[in-house]
Amino acid sequence: MKKLLYISTLSILLASCGGDKKNTVEAVLETNDIETIQNKRDELTTQQQEIHSKLKELDNKLAELNPEKNVPLITTFKAKSETFNHFLELQGSVETKQNVVINAEISGILQQIYVKEGQKVSKGQLLAKIDDGGMSQQLAQLQIQSDLAKTTFERQKRLWDQKIGSEIQYLQAKSNYEGQQSAVNQMKSQLSRSTITAPFAGTIDDIITEQGSVVSPGQTPILRIVNLSDMYIKTDVPETYISDVSVGKNVEVTFPVLGKTIETKIRQTGNYINPDNRTFNAEIEVPNKESNIKPNLTARLRINDYTNEKAVMIPQNIISENSDGEQYIFILDSIVGQKAIAKQTIIKTGKTQGDVIEVLEGVKDGDEIIKEGARSVKDGQTVKIITY
Repeated sequence: MKKLLYISTLSILLASCGGDKKNTVEAVLETNDIETIQNKRDELTTQQQEIHSKLKELDNKLAELNPEKNVPLITTFKAKSETFNHFLELQGSVETKQNVVINAEISGILQQIYVKEGQKVSKGQLLAKIDDGGMSQQLAQLQIQSDLAKTTFERQKRLWDQKIGSEIQYLQAKSNYEGQQSAVNQMKSQLSRSTITAPFAGTIDDIITEQGSVVSPGQTPILRIVNLSDMYIKTDVPETYISDVSVGKNVEVTFPVLGKTIETKIRQTGNYINPDNRTFNAEIEVPNKESNIKPNLTARLRINDYTNEKAVMIPQNIISENSDGEQYIFILDSIVGQKAIAKQTIIKTGKTQGDVIEVLEGVKDGDEIIKEGARSVKDGQTVKIITY
């Protein structure tokens, strides 16, 4: 339109120049007369207004002859029910309840270490020995005294059963024997602390104290034993998911460092909400047949907290919101060929996953929904469907 106006104006000016050279813009400017210049300007302004009026008449006629000129072009997709699995994404770390550092229980010299790092051991297997400081000899002496006390008691008991001797002699013999036996048991208990055995089957991960070192009870760590067969992932779950994250739920676990993803389940959920961060604990099983998953390894979790087997999913970017805060989209109505009427439809949405969102109300299976051009159409407007 601007180009046409420019050409028309130029034509008038040229005609004006050709018709009367004294009335050209150049000639008028050379007069330096205010009244003459103002008159020329008013003349050109009047001509410009006449041109605009004629251009408007031409545009109206074109719109009448070509009604599709302002019809918006849109693309659509058909609403279709599908299974929608929503995933809660969290981060956790691998742990094991069988990861123990064994400390010395008595003072003395670490006399012998019977295992090596990386060695697999069974429950109860002897791992190391601390010098008992003569407790074994004391136990031998106590055992001799206990055996004598036992013999005395048994003889006194036979006599007492035959009503021979006094009751006090029988009770003294019995008390002496029981006291000696208690002393033996106590010494055995103390002596057992000099030997270190495996509390469970596992692997010797680290030998911390060297053989020949002086150790102290509760202060000197001897070695670490780990069982990698009973691993789990611990994570903190926001309290808003307390009804969705439960025992038995499927979990997709990814270990970024290993480049490995496994499918597993939740084996336990906590019964306590942490008041500091409003979360509760969850434990996820970790099968570890290859033994390449280690304690404290970082894991990414995708917990299937919600499933809808007949969900209608739409892109989030086609949704608009009105002044009442209601969400709406446009659905095609009265489809004839490539033309249709855009119908504004209020919807209710549910959970999101990536760039799509679940529609709970307002859309049914088979509806034709406007995709491209959704934000440029109006309710009741005629639209034209294009296909790629």
